[in-house]
Amino acid sequence: MTRISSIAELEAIYLPAPAPASMVKVSTSITPHYRTLIAASPFAALATAGPEGLDCSPRGDRPGFVRVHDEKTLMMPDRRGNNRIDSLKNIIRDPRCALLFLIPGSGTTLRANGRAHLSVDPDLLESFAVEEKAPRTVIVLEVDEIYFQCARAIIRSELWNPERHIDPATLPTPGEILAAMTANQVGGETYDKSWPERAKQTMW
Repeated sequence: MTRISSIAELEAIYLPAPAPASMVKVSTSITPHYRTLIAASPFAALATAGPEGLDCSPRGDRPGFVRVHDEKTLMMPDRRGNNRIDSLKNIIRDPRCALLFLIPGSGTTLRANGRAHLSVDPDLLESFAVEEKAPRTVIVLEVDEIYFQCARAIIRSELWNPERHIDPATLPTPGEILAAMTANQVGGETYDKSWPERAKQTMW
């Protein structure tokens, strides 16, 4: 396998150079249009880095769950999960952070890169409460750059096409995966059957 070892070699493959539209869309602050996209998004992938390597975590909530505090600052509640806190530990040790926003039905995605910290300010936590349950922390992202991504990936994947949806019955369940990895000590059918009610009780 031939390995590319320099930027010059890479750029020689990807010609012509990026069109102006690919470059001028980048902003160092959150523009009104980008604010609208963020407000419409119920899902974002959170990328962080730490001594152990990179991590990418799914984050989902009601549309607009990522709050635009000002033109340079985004705030995202850390809702209940499994308490692994991989992303949060990474942010404490390395503030570099990125978000990729998805909007159901839209081909446009939005990328935000910057530096994050965690806040436990009581008033801020309470402002993100849902069903009287506040998050334990809020991720505060100081935006270095933000820009939209064209729709090619969404179009190629047909992500929003219901005719391409996968039947969950054809996939291994979380219980099956856990059972296979632990010689049936964890997971199994009981795990899968109890999951919907467990999730309902611990959503917020």
